[in-house]
Amino acid sequence: MQFVDEATISVEAGTGGDGCVSFRREKFVPRGGPDGGNGGRGGDVVLTVDANLSTLHDFRYRKQYRAGRGKHGSGNNRAGANGADVRLRVPPGTIVRDRVTGEVVADLTSPGTSAVVAAGGRGGRGNAAFATPTHQAPRRADSGIPGETRELSFELKLLADVGLVGAPNAGKSTLLSRISAARPKIADYPFTTLQPNLGVVSIEPGRSFVVADIPGLVEGAAEGKGLGARFLRHIERTRVLCFLIPVITPDPEAELDALRSELRTWSAALLELPQVVVWSKGDLGDPPAASFDDVVAVHTVSAVTGAGLDGLVETMWRVVRETAAAANGES
Repeated sequence: MQFVDEATISVEAGTGGDGCVSFRREKFVPRGGPDGGNGGRGGDVVLTVDANLSTLHDFRYRKQYRAGRGKHGSGNNRAGANGADVRLRVPPGTIVRDRVTGEVVADLTSPGTSAVVAAGGRGGRGNAAFATPTHQAPRRADSGIPGETRELSFELKLLADVGLVGAPNAGKSTLLSRISAARPKIADYPFTTLQPNLGVVSIEPGRSFVVADIPGLVEGAAEGKGLGARFLRHIERTRVLCFLIPVITPDPEAELDALRSELRTWSAALLELPQVVVWSKGDLGDPPAASFDDVVAVHTVSAVTGAGLDGLVETMWRVVRETAAAANGES
């Protein structure tokens, strides 16, 4: 299935049913009172987070959704049935905006949570609702109220604990495939990764975290160059940044500076996250004698031989837990 992280749709909630004008007619009761029922409420348009989804692909072709209209009220004080809701499933990390105003309608992160993005209209009142001691035979009933109509834009930001950041062909996909069950496309040329990949790293029961492999960043990615600009948003919700720099890189300090610069251009807040530097492709040589400021750890690994992977995974887990604890106010 193709990865889709943006979509635009139109939604229309159901119109409420009309109220009814009716009078009770029974044998020996020629002038019965009003018994017109209320109209039913229009259906809502509801978004629900489905943990099994990781893309907005379902919204690529179908662009319009309409909830059911409420049924009209009828005599004998019978209320009309409510209109059917439209329930749409979205992946965790979906931000929903009103396309016209830009307002954030919902930020859907937790599986199972729901949000009404277009409310159905109220049903009209039947004439029984207007009866009073001084006006016992009203011939008035309300029409149903139209439901909300909106243009919505969806933006998906993948939810991961660790974001792998590096230049094209730095070894991010290979590393992800070795430490998790993810199977991204891997080849020895730049831009093999054309979409973000998620992998769950499971150390033992109760100790697991999610890693995101982001397409390689090149200079100018934040302004649209290369493939990075489209996918930079997917590391905005990570807890830890993991920079991959191959041991054969001629100037590793300059490469780290360039990667940080692209992240800073996209969002300066990203550089406030804990950072781990990984010398990748350790089977090709020894790591250079480079020093890095403001990093919590430096590891040398080889995804080919497996050397250093256990230590890196343990560091990732430790930093993820420490960051989560700090965010929750734990000591």
